[in-house]
Amino acid sequence: MPTENKLGVMPINKLIWNMSLPIIASMLVQALYNIVDSIFVSWISEQALTAVSLAFPAQQLLISLASGTAVGINALLGRALGAGNPKRANAVACNGVFLAVASSVLCAIVIGLFSNTFFSAQTDVTTIVEMGNAYLLIVGCCSIGVFLQVTFERLLQSTGRSILSMITQSTGAIINIILDPICIFVLDMGVAGAALATVIGQCCAAALAIYLNHKKNPDIHLDFRGFRPNWRIIGGIYAIGLPSVIMMAIGSVMTFLMNKILISFHAAKETAATVFGVYFKLNSFIFMPVFGLNNGSVAILAYNYGARRRKRMLDTIKLTGVYALCIMCIGTLIFQTVPALLLQLFNATETMISVGVPALRIISLSFPAAAICIAMGGSFQATGKSVYSMIVSFVRQLIFLIPAAFVLALIGQDMGNSDLVWWSYPIAEIASFIVSLIFFFRLKRTILDKLPADSAQ
Repeated sequence: MPTENKLGVMPINKLIWNMSLPIIASMLVQALYNIVDSIFVSWISEQALTAVSLAFPAQQLLISLASGTAVGINALLGRALGAGNPKRANAVACNGVFLAVASSVLCAIVIGLFSNTFFSAQTDVTTIVEMGNAYLLIVGCCSIGVFLQVTFERLLQSTGRSILSMITQSTGAIINIILDPICIFVLDMGVAGAALATVIGQCCAAALAIYLNHKKNPDIHLDFRGFRPNWRIIGGIYAIGLPSVIMMAIGSVMTFLMNKILISFHAAKETAATVFGVYFKLNSFIFMPVFGLNNGSVAILAYNYGARRRKRMLDTIKLTGVYALCIMCIGTLIFQTVPALLLQLFNATETMISVGVPALRIISLSFPAAAICIAMGGSFQATGKSVYSMIVSFVRQLIFLIPAAFVLALIGQDMGNSDLVWWSYPIAEIASFIVSLIFFFRLKRTILDKLPADSAQ
């Protein structure tokens, strides 16, 4: 290439924000869509909001597969570009698109077969099961939009064109927000209308991302004439991306099990599960900026890892951690001071507020530790050590969070204090923080410290 990509030459502090701000902006719009979507659903009924909350683990699983695969594409593509190998970069991109299409077909089949079983395993309230099925079948069977959207947005991010990625994601979210009230209330489709609005928004964003890659991304040339899957490249994508898929899928399993615990042992039963679902919508407004920083840092780290520039990598990790911590501390402050106001956005009943206020305050205590874990996770993904992130996620959500929630729920049931269950979050986050530190120091010793000390960069 005649001039080096900005990922290798721009000052790190400026580069982090140059890469991350567009992603953060698009993710905040996405978070706003998540909140507005649930607000509209809450106007139908609390049971409708519960149905969408119970559908969240399956919907999260779809996004996990799409995003985790995209992590592998992002890292492999960044390395190829950093090493000055555009031919390999193009091959990675083409195989990534193939995986997106194949994954969407697989997910449509699985959800079509097991949607009813999924809801029946969580609750025996017929109305909730019916509304949940109506929502999930549309989202799952039309998942091609979200898979292509995530994949093509990551292609833009991998080549430093985060602002174009922001445009596509924001466009999809805005279309979704506009269509929500039309589909839910004007067309009188209920929760199925919310699902339809989601799918249409994702497909529009995917179409725009494909167009922008074709017209505005000269670093990648997609050509499917005579295409055949390259299993070595696919293996390389999943070697990096599969741990991320598993890591995010663990979150789906955790949410499913947590809903079961809350419905079985919490005094408020389905209302507690609804509060848990609302928490995920609200926390996205805090976590999305941090994930935006992480996505921006992964592209920077992957490129400079390919170019073997240690100092730029270390500076990126440090600054990302500091910024993530500041964002999470602000989030904790908001959750501590105005939890009732946040819950009232969702047409909350008195019972929902009485359950939700202590839940938001207790869970938010875990935010600062989560910030550092996410920042360190970016270094694991960019250097091909995504398995570290997977282990951290497993430890946090299945080894500590769910067992702690189960034990605390039982104790709370005996003591008449259901709020104890929420303390499982701070407990699990401290554990994951310790494990993340151990893995990061190992990564630094075995990989980062062996790279050239590029002090001149």
